[in-house]
Amino acid sequence: MIDQDKDGFISKNDIRQTFDSLGRLCTEDELNSMIAEAPGPINFTMFLTIFGDRAQGTDDESVILNAFAQFDEGDGTCKEETLKTSLTTWGEKFTVEEWETMAGEAPMAGPDKIDIKKWAKVITGTAEEES
Repeated sequence: MIDQDKDGFISKNDIRQTFDSLGRLCTEDELNSMIAEAPGPINFTMFLTIFGDRAQGTDDESVILNAFAQFDEGDGTCKEETLKTSLTTWGEKFTVEEWETMAGEAPMAGPDKIDIKKWAKVITGTAEEES
């Protein structure tokens, strides 16, 4: 599926189409950087290594905070049930099981309230480890 021209190697265009299909647009510089990581022509194994490293990235913290802003109760928190309803009802819906897994990582700020600033840090991997 990824090797569009079926030549056994994955080209820059193949990588672009794969990311596009996942809803992540790559710049020409990002694509060139990925190609440069490979020591030679990219076979499927090499592609998985490069793609896996790149696909793990998330949006910047500010983007996530902006997305959560519509749920902010004015104190940097949001009601867990309100967010759950939205994420399991509209757009690219999460299943209840996906929500429960995800919400299990959410830092709480009291009963049934999520600390959205701390959660954005957890999502982006910038949360400081608690000692």
